[in-house]
Amino acid sequence: MKIGFIGLGNLGKAMAKRLISDGIELIAWNRTIEKAKDLSCYLANNPAELVSNVDIVILNLKDSQAVEEVLIKENGIMQGECEDKIIIDTTTNHFEKVFDFYNILRNKRAYYLESPVLGSVIPASQGLLTVIVSGDKIAFERSKFILEKIGKNIFYLEKEGLATKMKLINNLVLGSLMATIAEAIVFAEESGIDKQKAIEILLSGAGNSTLLNAKKQKIIDEDFTPHFTNSLIYKDLDYLQDLAKYLKRPLLTGSIVKEIYAITLGKKLEHLDFSSIYKIFKNFKS
Repeated sequence: MKIGFIGLGNLGKAMAKRLISDGIELIAWNRTIEKAKDLSCYLANNPAELVSNVDIVILNLKDSQAVEEVLIKENGIMQGECEDKIIIDTTTNHFEKVFDFYNILRNKRAYYLESPVLGSVIPASQGLLTVIVSGDKIAFERSKFILEKIGKNIFYLEKEGLATKMKLINNLVLGSLMATIAEAIVFAEESGIDKQKAIEILLSGAGNSTLLNAKKQKIIDEDFTPHFTNSLIYKDLDYLQDLAKYLKRPLLTGSIVKEIYAITLGKKLEHLDFSSIYKIFKNFKS
């Protein structure tokens, strides 16, 4: 079975490499073709060609606008042979836009699975992501084997829209925890405590988390080469704010945290890993 892959950013490329290393025959496409040059797989000329030559397509794109463009633009997926194909979308989407994607693909007799993932580049390269899936149960069962190659934990929430909502809720925790960890480390340094020692103590107490373990070296070295960027966590929290409006409830911590990440955009730090929020707290002056 041939698998297509569209979207070779930091996370997407790690996922694609994992699939290739696991023996999957992959066909890839990326808007910036240079990002695909070092992949040992066939490169399609456009999404329409790609979907016509595979059984399943995996998307990992920046946002819902990018997904829509890949689907409906000239030479997009909808212009290829789509019938009975499965589109697995691992993008973190807007919770309302996914319903458009379901309908677009239904009209072509294809299947759409919203399948956002939890985790970043390192777990992606090891096949250890968590995958949350909504959509047609038969399509899910048909494609589960490929999901198991990228994810250690797979949660199936059948009802359309739930997987995307859950991913946004997860990223409320992710963004808030990263900001709290960063501020705590800065407070420790300002109090005269060595940064590395403070992190060690946090990991032995209330700060012990997968996130701090993953980001501790980046904060120690202040090397914020991106795994998951500030611009992406800001986008996700913005989508979450729309979900809060839809649910007619306040987003208390999330709204504050979103504005903290907004500072990174103004300071031209949006391309850095979101652990660089540490720099915002460290350089903040009242």
